[in-house]
Amino acid sequence: MKTTNNNKFADAVKQSFVKLSPRIQIKNPVMLVVYIGAVLTTILFFLSFGGLKDENTIYTLTIALILWFTVLFANFAEAIAESRGRAQADSLRSAKKDIKARKLKSATNIEDYTEVLSNTLKKGDIVHVVAGEQIPMDGEVIEGAASVDESAITGESAPVIRESGGDRSAVTGGTVLVSDSLIIKITAEAGESFLDKMIAMVEGASRKKTPNEIALQILLVTLTIIFLVVTGTLMPFSNFVSRQVGQGSAISITNVIALLVCLAPTTIGALLSSIGIAGMSRLNQANVLAMSGRAIEAAGDVDVLLLDKTGTITLGNRQASEFLPVKGVGENELANAAQLASIADETAEGRSIVILAKEKFGIRGRDMSKLNANFIEFSAKTRMSGIDFQGNEIRKGAAETIKEYVTNKGGEYPEECDQIVKRVAGLGGTPLVVAQNDKVLGVVYLKDIVKNGVKERFEDLRKMGIKTIMITGDNPMTAAAIAAEAGVDDFLAEATPEAKLTLIRDYQTKGHLVAMTGDGTNDAPALAQADVAVAMNSGTQAAKEAGNMVDLDSNPTKLIDVVRIGKQLLMTRGSLTTFSVANDVAKYFAIIPVLFFGIFPQLSVLNIMHLTNSTTAILSAIIYNALIIVALIPLALKGVKYRELPAGKLLSRNLLIYGLGGIISPFIVIKLIDMLLTVCGVR
Repeated sequence: MKTTNNNKFADAVKQSFVKLSPRIQIKNPVMLVVYIGAVLTTILFFLSFGGLKDENTIYTLTIALILWFTVLFANFAEAIAESRGRAQADSLRSAKKDIKARKLKSATNIEDYTEVLSNTLKKGDIVHVVAGEQIPMDGEVIEGAASVDESAITGESAPVIRESGGDRSAVTGGTVLVSDSLIIKITAEAGESFLDKMIAMVEGASRKKTPNEIALQILLVTLTIIFLVVTGTLMPFSNFVSRQVGQGSAISITNVIALLVCLAPTTIGALLSSIGIAGMSRLNQANVLAMSGRAIEAAGDVDVLLLDKTGTITLGNRQASEFLPVKGVGENELANAAQLASIADETAEGRSIVILAKEKFGIRGRDMSKLNANFIEFSAKTRMSGIDFQGNEIRKGAAETIKEYVTNKGGEYPEECDQIVKRVAGLGGTPLVVAQNDKVLGVVYLKDIVKNGVKERFEDLRKMGIKTIMITGDNPMTAAAIAAEAGVDDFLAEATPEAKLTLIRDYQTKGHLVAMTGDGTNDAPALAQADVAVAMNSGTQAAKEAGNMVDLDSNPTKLIDVVRIGKQLLMTRGSLTTFSVANDVAKYFAIIPVLFFGIFPQLSVLNIMHLTNSTTAILSAIIYNALIIVALIPLALKGVKYRELPAGKLLSRNLLIYGLGGIISPFIVIKLIDMLLTVCGVR
């Protein structure tokens, strides 16, 4: 790890010098001023040997060196941020190999194939991949089910299931089949795969500036131009005034350049790119790929959050919570029958019934061979499952289905069972009725289990001014119960693709920024409409193309982390901008008064820092200007500590800490540097 960090540092230092190219410097107008200033003072240094008046050779050289270091420090901040992306990109490139693939002529005949290189595959081609082989290109599974190792992309060591149909049919080139085989239809051209997009996005050099960042850049450039005009008039002004009053001398070119660099917003100008790159890097480290910087920025301003119920708010599978027998039936008897009917049921609900019966009544160790049982699997037609053994028939299913089953056998469906079913539904649960032969035994209460800590996270979001909305296909009564337990602000029940889209548009029309997560093709329209759309990597190609972010871990709760990272990015940029502007106020008091001491001695009252002279004052300010960039690099990379507060409170807090800190720190540090220079004999 230490060696890796040393390599990153060495690479960043190297890139700092590479970025001295004018073609790179011109991309950052604020630092371009410093760059030009460094060039000009260097030229003045060499001209001073030719007898150039008013320019002190050693002083000019010192200013030139400090300006060059200022530019290098700014380059270093950007390079160290980019190094994270390059390291991840190199890791991803190692997963991308040009391999042989079996291209099928028809999906129905795996024996009729041609071996081709993966980079020759085109969209629409069909390939056959078996266990142990790498998937050659992005695609959709059209036949088969298999375990896929996606660790090269997601970092998660546990294989995941990919199968045809549904929302888990998408596969990524560069991943490896662990078991079975798949027939895959290629969905991307060579060079346009998901892995290629990831590599391009995680490299800092390919990052595009966001609208907010561009706006801030325009503001900084405007301020720089204003200071450029002001400082440009100081030389002729000071020359004119000194002649009129008959004392002092005009300000030198070197001092004008130093003044311009100190007064321009160089601190935030130097760190702006690194803040943006580091924000994307933090998102990448969270295993979320942003398709644009705009999406991260929008995440920071989100005030409405749409979340799927299943898998996000709840565990994703309903679990047996309670056995509710009808009158005359013992709870043990109901549990025994429900477990028998669920032994062959491999669904999560079925397994939970077996486990609950074991935990509550110790029912275990059945010898099924002695029962000579015949298991009835669930089907869409019968809407129930069960077991036949030794002349007995046990069935479990929806209330209406079991009611019809019992009455057809000549039995009675008790009113009490109807009441239990309504009570369970009212609590947001799923009632599963159990009957043996022609007798109803009772109800199994299946419950959506709300994830631990979800309610607290929603409360945190509420403090930040973000409204949470649960989206579910459940009926309104069930949705209301789960929404209350989870602590969301609102819910959309019986959600259809059209209903999701309409909901998002309604909020956007009212001026809100909306975030949403989804994984299915039916989520694609809403994802495309949302301001921040996080598609699951395990989802369909349509969902991934519609979203502006892809969660490589396919964890729907990651949307909350995305919002936090987006807010942290905006907080960091705002905090450092506040600090930079406040810095300029302090540097003004350090430099302006001492520059005119010779002409206007009365200005000494403005020398509140009691700096020794103009030389030590300007050197102190410009040294501080360079060092503060280095000091703030860790903060720019790590980001300002995230706090769950409304925007107004955050602004007040940042103004207090970074605004006040930005004013106080230059006064202290510049004074200390001035004292040190004075002790060293600088005059």
